[in-house]
Amino acid sequence: MIFASTSPKSNPQEDLETLIESGWVIVLYNDEVNSFDWVITNLVKYCGHSRLQAEQCAWFVHNNGKYAVKKGSYEDMEPICTALCEKGLSAELEVQ
Repeated sequence: MIFASTSPKSNPQEDLETLIESGWVIVLYNDEVNSFDWVITNLVKYCGHSRLQAEQCAWFVHNNGKYAVKKGSYEDMEPICTALCEKGLSAELEVQ
């Protein structure tokens, strides 16, 4: 997970609130373990993608090594990212 640095003059609590409310992305990484069908199935189930959208994301991940598959608030993205990881996918939350 990536955290923004705070300047000495800023309020750490305000910075944390801004960071949490700002755009977060779930970045999915390519691996040699999961099949395309498994990745697509889980993107449809947990990210709410259409089958076509999930297929396109899977190809982006395959060809580029990683891809931001979903964007939203931390509160919305964290459980989705956790679910993807629990299904064996390599995913992380990052601040956009």
